[in-house]
Amino acid sequence: YFLDKSDKYDSRDVERLQQDDKWVENYLIWRHDVVDDTLKMIDESFQWRKEYTVNDLSESVLPKWLFEIGALFLHGYDKEGYKLFWFKVKHHTRDPKQQLDKKKLVAFWLEHYAKRDHGKPLTVVFDMAETGISHIDLDFVRFIVNCFTDYYPNFLTKIVIFEMPWIMNAAFKIVKGWLGPDAISMLKFTNKSDVQEYISGEYLPPHMGGTDSFKYSYPPLVDDDFQTPLCENGPITSEDEHESKEEIDADTKETGELNEAQNLNHKKMNSIEQISKSEETDKTEVKPKNAKKALTTFKGPLLHISPAEELYFGSKETGEKKCLIVLTNITKNVVAFKVRTTAPEKYRVKPSNSSCEPGTSLDIIVSLHGGFAASLQDRFLIMAAEMDQSSGAGVPELTQFWKEVPRTKVMEHRLRCHVIESSKPSSLTLKDNAFNIPAKTNEDLHIQLTHLLQINKRLEEQMNRCLWFQQLSVVLSLLSVTVAAFCFYLASAQRS
Repeated sequence: YFLDKSDKYDSRDVERLQQDDKWVENYLIWRHDVVDDTLKMIDESFQWRKEYTVNDLSESVLPKWLFEIGALFLHGYDKEGYKLFWFKVKHHTRDPKQQLDKKKLVAFWLEHYAKRDHGKPLTVVFDMAETGISHIDLDFVRFIVNCFTDYYPNFLTKIVIFEMPWIMNAAFKIVKGWLGPDAISMLKFTNKSDVQEYISGEYLPPHMGGTDSFKYSYPPLVDDDFQTPLCENGPITSEDEHESKEEIDADTKETGELNEAQNLNHKKMNSIEQISKSEETDKTEVKPKNAKKALTTFKGPLLHISPAEELYFGSKETGEKKCLIVLTNITKNVVAFKVRTTAPEKYRVKPSNSSCEPGTSLDIIVSLHGGFAASLQDRFLIMAAEMDQSSGAGVPELTQFWKEVPRTKVMEHRLRCHVIESSKPSSLTLKDNAFNIPAKTNEDLHIQLTHLLQINKRLEEQMNRCLWFQQLSVVLSLLSVTVAAFCFYLASAQRS
């Protein structure tokens, strides 16, 4: 494919395909591990990506009015923790002259999210309240369907259709024909009485029976609703972090504690094994007792962040209330950072707004406040940017720095919450606890299972090779016997 059609692909997509195993895996999953079908999908999606200049789509190349009308945007999460991609159908009007720009807007949002959240699947919501025959645009709907079935692999969890008018039933019968059996099972037709089976009320607007007071506006782009500030002593009410006295007081306290922590962190190596070891042995207040080992690491241009994707909290039954985030500065300059969340009323973060010295590691403790419980919908955003050597690292300097730093120089990384459900303790677990041996978590068991599967796969490959050599040896032996018998026959024939 690459040799014959290299001029039809964007070289950046080809390079990513060669380096991003997760992307390749998503194509394979979406095509049920059928390699020929997977190659065909990659070929079609790559040609489409180049045709629509997907890698170069930005706010500046699309008409501003497209963003302002609010027909498409990302906001909130469903009950499984998947991001919601909203299509406000009443804001869409059929116009062939605008169709290409509208299609590029869909591609922009999908690519924007895919790059930001590393391809975590979406839930699509068609809000068809107050719509009629004038809003039917089958060409546009087909394009949206194709984006998920042909261009963005393994990117769709479900399509929630809210209050579809009866007059559109015929049109959606046509749409079902485009989807295929797998995607048809993802269609969820809902109304005000049952939409909360899929999306909780906190992320539904009032006309859908929810309590979400969110009002779309542009600019800026609708983000994940990360709010600020966060502080050590629990939630604070001010939305302006630069004017909040409570946060400044908390950050001053954090900075003093941070200096002591950084002196210890100078001694740490940058390897994740060293960090994990220090988590187990250090019993001071700086680290929670139940801190989990950092098993994966996000390697950003400024900071390495561990864990890479999820913070593990216990349910109300398990009672695990604290998590540890480890930041490692890989630059030669001081890196300022701050932490935001979609649920600031729930969490304490220590430190939430500080800096990390070159080549050192820093621990951030995230703990649940009061009687709150973690939710799959909760998200954390870590923002980081390099500071000049001459800049100070105190609270006033950091406040001024975040006011002035350009958005393009800020590294962002998102973490989601994972809630560990309680389970009945077995006799083995009780025995382990009696000897102060920590019980294995679901994550540890998953890693061990993955390791065993890999070992099993290698053994299977070795057995297959042994069987092949065995079969080859048998064939060669038979061939040798046949040749010897033939030579013996020739010799006896000559003597006679």
